[in-house]
Amino acid sequence: MLATQIRQKDAVFYFVSYPAEDLLSRVRFISRFYGEGESIMPEEAPQDDEIAAFIAKIEKTDKAFQRQLSRQKIKAIKNFYDTAVTQPPIPGTVLLFTGEKLEFEPLGKLENAGNLSEPAGKYLIIDGQHRMAALRFYLNEKAHEAPQVHVPCMIFDGKTEDFATEMFVIINSTPTRINKSHLIDLYEKVTWASPDRKLAARVVEKLYSESDSPLRYRINRLGGRSKQEKWILQAELFNEIHRWITDKEYTMGDTAADLDRLAGRYYEAIRDFLKAAEKVWDDAWGHNGYMITRPVTLKAMIRIVPELMADTVDMPSDERVKNWVKRLSPWADKRRDFRNEGFYERFPAKGQVERVTRIFRELKRAAGIGD
Repeated sequence: MLATQIRQKDAVFYFVSYPAEDLLSRVRFISRFYGEGESIMPEEAPQDDEIAAFIAKIEKTDKAFQRQLSRQKIKAIKNFYDTAVTQPPIPGTVLLFTGEKLEFEPLGKLENAGNLSEPAGKYLIIDGQHRMAALRFYLNEKAHEAPQVHVPCMIFDGKTEDFATEMFVIINSTPTRINKSHLIDLYEKVTWASPDRKLAARVVEKLYSESDSPLRYRINRLGGRSKQEKWILQAELFNEIHRWITDKEYTMGDTAADLDRLAGRYYEAIRDFLKAAEKVWDDAWGHNGYMITRPVTLKAMIRIVPELMADTVDMPSDERVKNWVKRLSPWADKRRDFRNEGFYERFPAKGQVERVTRIFRELKRAAGIGD
């Protein structure tokens, strides 16, 4: 196929005008899509295809993939294809990836134009799955228009899974694509994420998944898309942990072992604190009639952990929990202040940021911490 080779610094990729029918037969859909009475079933990612597995995980994370939203988006794009006549229906490029190294043969003296070989397998779609799904549904109804539709594509070939992952993050890291809670899951996958962000993301992941975590499965990783009862957004929790990490001057280290070691320390501290807090708040913990496990209070409480750590850093976990239960015991007398009814009047503020700070100071004062 005819292609234009594009060089940008050390990167080489290709621009191709793909005939619609050819392209649709060469791409792999890894999410479920719906049209009017039709569906495109996701293709299973092979066990050794880490890139496909990664993108599929992001598309369907936390078992709450929004089929209705996907259907609405597909319908809107398809309707645009129906109405676009003089306008190009697909003016933006679709980004494709193959791990195979494609052969490029320049045409005569044209160094950047030539023939590009096709991959043996199917392309992964880094950006444009919804457009491609809508095109498939559209051409199912109007197959005669297929020869008139060519899709502008950028093809990235022969790179590692880290490259594909990073491209996916860069392309999709806007508020209308992947929300911040999603992006936190990606920090360990991209080369430009700083060690402190990778560390905070690892701690959040542990708080979500470890069996002894009081926040297990209570962290909302999907933002507004979650259909399950959650206590706090992943992005909000990440911000509090990241604040703690960047306030302290720990040696981060450069290896995965260093990251695991530090993540374990932070996780155990927050876990033990939450266990102590749960004992102190008693049946108000997790109760819908109280604000104890709402984001505004959880964030305020987590800010107290660094101030409790100094004297207990070397304590065994059980001993540390007992110590903290004793220190936080005055909170039990504050339970009435954290009832839903009248909560915002008891903690007046101009917004959540100010209210979190107000609750943090009140809880510190009540427990005599930092006096």
